[in-house]
Formats: sequence, C-alpha cells, structure tokens
Amino acid sequence: MSTDAAAVIRIRPQPETVLDRQGDFFLGAIQPYPTCSNCNLRETCLSGGVPAADLERVENIVYARRRVKCGERLFSAGDEFKCLYAIRNGFFKTSLTDSKGREQVTGFFMSGELLGMEGLGYGRCQGNATALQDSLVCTMPYLQIEQVSRDVPSLQRRLHAVLSREIVRNQGIMLLLGSMPAEERLAAFLMNLSRRYRYRGYSGSNFLLCMSREEIGSYLGLTLETVSRIFSKFHKRGLIEVKHKQISIVDIDGLDGVLALSGLFTCVNPARP
Repeated sequence: MSTDAAAVIRIRPQPETVLDRQGDFFLGAIQPYPTCSNCNLRETCLSGGVPAADLERVENIVYARRRVKCGERLFSAGDEFKCLYAIRNGFFKTSLTDSKGREQVTGFFMSGELLGMEGLGYGRCQGNATALQDSLVCTMPYLQIEQVSRDVPSLQRRLHAVLSREIVRNQGIMLLLGSMPAEERLAAFLMNLSRRYRYRGYSGSNFLLCMSREEIGSYLGLTLETVSRIFSKFHKRGLIEVKHKQISIVDIDGLDGVLALSGLFTCVNPARP
C-alpha cells in the first residue's frame, strides 16, 4: 500500500494506528494498545473524571498513537495547532528558542500529561516539544475535543481543570525563579519529580533523570556548573545519591527541609501533579 493511501486510513477503536512520521496520519505498526477505559494513566489524562457512560465517546477522540524517537520533535514553534497530545509513555521537554538559536527549557512532561495546550489561543504552537526518550503519544484533534465537549460536560470541565493546572504550574515556575536561592530551586525540582513519579505508581525515591544537567539548569535559571555543584553538595550531605542519570533520594525529609527555608514548597509542588 502506498503512503498516500495509508494517510487516509483510520482504525477505531483497536488495534490502534501508530504514527511513524511527524505531522502526518500515516499507517504504521498496528498493535493492540489499551483504550482510555483500561489505561492506567486515565486519572492524570484528559479522560480522568469522565463517567463510564460517556467514556466511549471520549475514547473516540484519540485519532491515533504516534511514536516519537529520542531527540525528535513532536511539534515546533510556529506549527499549525491541530491536536493535543497525551503522553502514553516516555518523557518530553518543552522549550523556546530565541533569534540567536539559544534554547530556554520551559517544562518537563511525563506519562499521563498533556502537550500542546499553549497553541489554543493563537492557532500556532508557541514552543517546541522534544522527546527525551523513545515515547508514545495519543493524538487528539482539538476540533473533535470541542465537538465531544458540547455533549459531554464532564470532558469540558476536565479540560478546564487541565488548563488551570498549567496556569498554576507556570505561576510556580515564576515563584521558583524569582524567589528561591539555587539550592532550593534544585530541591524543589527533585521533590516535584518524586511526587509525580509516585502519583503514577512508580518509585518516588529512585528514578531516572531523563534530562541533562544543562537542561535542568536552563529550566531553573542556573548555570550547568551551579547545578553540578549543588548535586555534589546534596550528595555529600547524604540527601541524594547520583549515578549517571539514575538518582536516589536517600533523605527525603532532609531534602524537604531545604525547601522549608523558603516556605514556597506548596507553590511549586501543587497537591495534584
């Protein structure tokens, strides 16, 4: 079958279409992926809170699933906004690039979280989303989300809740960058990751840092040297152990104590990840 013919094929609800080419709905490998109703990430995703009676309609929003290789962009600044993406598995960073090609990391996203929200107001993607490991995302055309939301109020409420969560996250970043010393910024970052991993049923004390030290520094407004120095300092104090990209939080109360100095922990670590 030619790729032109494959581009118009849509398979619902299982097996799912897997997208193997950026931006195009091409038919790739066909595999029996779970639907929203039996996905273990449902509570963190767009279908969370949707009653069982309405879930089938919400499941039909997922047009296809797309593989994104490590280092590949899911979308870039200036791309036409068409879809929201739910991360089925994997890890992404979002970033902005200035006129001189310098990158500013604006966020890190893991399984169960949504990408592409910033395109809602402008019709264009406002930043880049790059995979930090081989990933799989659920592609949800926004026009379909709007259509289904008219008949399923719980989906509309959920979308508003996700948008609100993004606003709170951005406010937290502003507080973190504007009010916290360097050590507290890194402690808040590690505690936030720990909380998010734990919420998904993974270990909150042993996990992989998918991002580089330089990317962490860009996100936190710190230099690479400062990030490396603080990691070493936390290690010497017995708060963490670091082996390449694998991190173990040895003394979570001690790390929490670093944040207690500022009193801003609840702002950068909201109750719901």
